Amino acid sequence: MPDFTLLYVVVFFALAFDYINGFHDTANAIATSVSTRALSPQFAVVMAGCLNFIGALYSTGVAKTIGGDIVKSASMVNSEVIIAALFGAIVWNLLTWWLGIPSSSSHALVGGVLGAVFIASGFEAINLIGIRKIILSLVLSPIVALGSGYIIMIVMLWLFGRLSPNLLNSGFKRMQLLSASLMSFSHGSNDAQKAMGIITLALLSSGHLTTLEVPLWVKLSCAIAMGMGTMVGGWKIIKTMGGRIFKLEPINGFAADLNSAMVIFAATNLHLPVSTTHVVSGSIMGVGSAKRVTAVRWNVAQQMLFAWVLTIPFSAVTSALMYKAMTMFLR
Repeated sequence: MPDFTLLYVVVFFALAFDYINGFHDTANAIATSVSTRALSPQFAVVMAGCLNFIGALYSTGVAKTIGGDIVKSASMVNSEVIIAALFGAIVWNLLTWWLGIPSSSSHALVGGVLGAVFIASGFEAINLIGIRKIILSLVLSPIVALGSGYIIMIVMLWLFGRLSPNLLNSGFKRMQLLSASLMSFSHGSNDAQKAMGIITLALLSSGHLTTLEVPLWVKLSCAIAMGMGTMVGGWKIIKTMGGRIFKLEPINGFAADLNSAMVIFAATNLHLPVSTTHVVSGSIMGVGSAKRVTAVRWNVAQQMLFAWVLTIPFSAVTSALMYKAMTMFLR
């Protein structure tokens, strides 16, 4: 198959990944505000989609990290490797979406790239320093979110806890429009860049670019795909995130979204990819623990943790098998 045809396939798969990422991760932006009935589901998904699009255009630092830090050199990968990597990530995202399990699209993408690169070029093609930085960011961000979510909730209870429940709920329901907007923007600013980085890496490895700079058409395409996917809404995962971890009240939803937005936006400005799903889940657990530790349904958290642990190896194996199948077919 001609190289330019494979490049078109890479772009298609990357935009498909971004679209699926959008509806898979809609819950990250709106689950708390929908579960507390601060926003209607229809309004929430449209708002989240628009702000995901705007956030996706914010910067390209995360895209450059994804495109430049996983492999040692763009010359060590080709379009077949990148297609296989995206295939592994997409399969995992669709499987967990179908089951209603919150999981990390970022982990799936990293696992897919690692599996495809390893089977194609061997261990020496993997940039261990870059992978270490990415993995640390992915692992530490939900822990930070849990701790900071606990602190923010304690502070908010200290400031507003003496208000009547009716006044508290009505006030923070209105405030959730702000927190959900911030969360949607920050989600787009980090997650959409991952597909941008993959497309840019493919363009660089095929000689269509000389530097790891994200073209405008790539930014716009990924922003549109992410925004449209978000508007579809991943309702199964919204139910899990919005109610099964911890019974949220408006003040809890506001605190969780505000905390998540701050953690994700800080990571974006540091050019670090994070799992928005893990950050939001960590925030909800931290906020719930501030009420009381037993208020959090830790059995649900354990199920999510099990899915998180499986994400990278499943995606890596799937992408490796896909690469082998492609090379046999294309010979």
